Amino acid sequence: MSAPEGPSKCTWTPNTTEKTPHTTRRTPNKLIMDSILDNIGGTPLVRVNKVSSELECELVAKCEFFNAGGSVKDRIGYRMIVDAEESGRIKKGDTLIEPTSGNTGIGLALTAAIKGYKMIITLPEKMSQEKVDVLKALGAEIIRTPTEAAFDAPESHIGVAKKLNSEIPNSHILDQYGNPSNPLAHYDGTAEELLEQCDGKIDMIVCTAGTGGTITGIARKIKERLPNCIVVGVDPHGSILAQPESLNNTNKSYKIEGIGYDFIPNVLERKLIDQWIKTDDKESFIMARRLIKEEGLLCGGSSGSAMVGALQAAKQLKKGQRCVVLLADSIRNYMTKHLNDDWLVDNGFVDPEYKTKDQQEEEKYHGATVKDLTLPKPITISANTTCAAAVQLLQQYGFDQLPVVSESKKVLGQLTLGNLLSHIASKKAVPTDAVSKVMFRFTKNEKYIPITQSTSLAALSKFFENHSSAIVTENDEIISIVTKIDLLTYLMKQQQKN
Repeated sequence: MSAPEGPSKCTWTPNTTEKTPHTTRRTPNKLIMDSILDNIGGTPLVRVNKVSSELECELVAKCEFFNAGGSVKDRIGYRMIVDAEESGRIKKGDTLIEPTSGNTGIGLALTAAIKGYKMIITLPEKMSQEKVDVLKALGAEIIRTPTEAAFDAPESHIGVAKKLNSEIPNSHILDQYGNPSNPLAHYDGTAEELLEQCDGKIDMIVCTAGTGGTITGIARKIKERLPNCIVVGVDPHGSILAQPESLNNTNKSYKIEGIGYDFIPNVLERKLIDQWIKTDDKESFIMARRLIKEEGLLCGGSSGSAMVGALQAAKQLKKGQRCVVLLADSIRNYMTKHLNDDWLVDNGFVDPEYKTKDQQEEEKYHGATVKDLTLPKPITISANTTCAAAVQLLQQYGFDQLPVVSESKKVLGQLTLGNLLSHIASKKAVPTDAVSKVMFRFTKNEKYIPITQSTSLAALSKFFENHSSAIVTENDEIISIVTKIDLLTYLMKQQQKN
């Protein structure tokens, strides 16, 4: 991998003749921004109220998901590109390649899209589809790599990036793992914001670690200004970043994205970190859901890890002290993962006290089934019934639909008032036509959800989220018709009984 010029760790010290690499590049608040890149940094600090109720100290969250691309990594994506431009390393039209777990890729792709660079991202397969879709929308080319590949394997996201770099002319790997612009973005930006927002009062700061650039940059600045501030790193079980080494269990995989590694990135200065806390997937995902539900913080899974670590570490603080926890990214990247009840259940991450929507529905109906609705036998018509005769039946019984059956009483389809009106009004059918001309047919290839008398009312309720009625069948023969009003009537009767 082509490393950036110079060391991966900052060697500059104050009161020397060496040119400082530090710059805040802070953008004053503008009513109209010149580009979306002006909305990187300056994220809010929000007091955590409910989740922190058992702590004596104050707990505040740095909400990095308010950055333009939705994560703390927007800061380094922008900084690495700008620094590379200013050093003359890259020029417009060059190709940028980055191995990433997704968020750095999005940060780079966002800046690359505005500044005019081609972007190739190598991404492990475990990373969410949402990240892939956002990267593609930003114009990046995506290459997926095996999740289980070791970092130094040729087929890993790092190995594939190196190979592409050797093959593509005028291509560059800005390398978040070894680029000093990574921690510098946080030393000059994030940490300064925290000191200003907290008016210099921070007793503890808690960050998750991935490349380690965020915690390294923040810790370096905080330790210079507030030597007694405790810096806590959070690392998932299965990663090797924590110290002492005895904390690390390498025989375990994890599903949390964006944090933890099987190697120590060059930009991570572990000597700056006072304490490490290890977290697991389940507690992290459940905490992320709590942050959304109880605090309204629409954050990702690693933010749950950070909060678990903060709640544990901050127990040592007293009243009047303050703990800052950094929430790295947005829930946008995980809509089909821990935000989804079924995903949580399938992966064994459901808290014993947490009930999915389906479980809540089951409790609501106390295990009742369609049979408990005591539905009347339906009025049916054959496929040869005329449209005029069908209209008379609809008028007579006040229905807006009728099931259509064969001579052997098997369900063929359904006639709806809406479809009948549409065909008659447009003269696609006349009153003497058979309803077979205007009915909805049930085909074998059609995605069909069978509703029987043994179907639970909870399942029926879920079915009604996308349908207005259901045909109840037994051995393909129609038993009855059930509608939302039948379900509502049942619920009201049960409430009256109670």
